Amino acid sequence: MNQEVRFRRKHVIIFLSIVGILFIYSLSSSRDCAGSEQFSRSKVDGAESWEAGQGRDAFLPNRKGPTIYAVTPTYARPVQKAELTRLSQVIRLVPNVFWVIVEDASQTSTLVTNLLRRSGLQERSVQLFAKTPTNFKLQGKDPNWLKPRGVEQRNEALKWIRNRLKHNALGEPESPSHSIVYFMDDDNTYSTELFEEMSTIERGKVGVWPVGLVGGLMVEKPVLNRDGLVLGFNSAWKPERPFPLDMAGFAISSDLLLENPQAQFSYEVERGYQESEILRHLTIVHDMQPLANRCKDVLVWHTRTETPKLDAEKALQKSGKKSNDGMEV
Repeated sequence: MNQEVRFRRKHVIIFLSIVGILFIYSLSSSRDCAGSEQFSRSKVDGAESWEAGQGRDAFLPNRKGPTIYAVTPTYARPVQKAELTRLSQVIRLVPNVFWVIVEDASQTSTLVTNLLRRSGLQERSVQLFAKTPTNFKLQGKDPNWLKPRGVEQRNEALKWIRNRLKHNALGEPESPSHSIVYFMDDDNTYSTELFEEMSTIERGKVGVWPVGLVGGLMVEKPVLNRDGLVLGFNSAWKPERPFPLDMAGFAISSDLLLENPQAQFSYEVERGYQESEILRHLTIVHDMQPLANRCKDVLVWHTRTETPKLDAEKALQKSGKKSNDGMEV
């Protein structure tokens, strides 16, 4: 009898020990899960914090800055949508930019219309067109420097901007809103920081900054004296030009364009003088406003997309077919 009691007591002890071990294990697992959940939550919170602080808002310029009219001449070609898509991604991040797209055509295209719609930029853009005269149009294998490009389109944009500014100024004649005009070609590469800098251009001023990979140099830039006054430029290509800089290297306070309606681009100037042609009506070198950390930072690059080799596509088209049938590339 005693032996049976001891046997039962032994089993009870073993059972209670197992229950105790399982209970302790369950408590430990709960703490681990809670800790893991807390760690996961902190990771998520950290990611959200990074996204808010670094991945999104950190790249936005002053939302209350002046409107920047970014003028982009463009024309139909295989890489057009790719070029404009890249630009649209930059413009989406800069809320005070108004995109003025001018197509070299007799009417606007559905490709550009669709791109503006899909990128959500319809409310802060305008789609214009202006066809380049045939005698100034590049033909066949002409090098891109042979004839002036974008003249008709930029002048059409200037006309539209001036009309818009005059209309807006009717309601505030004493102090019309300050805005900036920038010629933003579709094949360059732009940092969003450039538009922050541009937003600081003062009334009556033309802002200037360095441009990377242009004119045979790693960087073409304004040269300043100790007081921050623009003395000239380090240009290697045609340095005798009145303003030897690239189209991507300056932006204009809009009041200058209203005060000088004759300021525009021209087919009659020699190669490389388009920038000088418009700037000569607006400012002098010494009065330009240097930006981008006293012209020490490069925030725009004069890049070019390689022309795609489409020999197979051309062969396909000869047989009455095409790889992008029914598609917009």
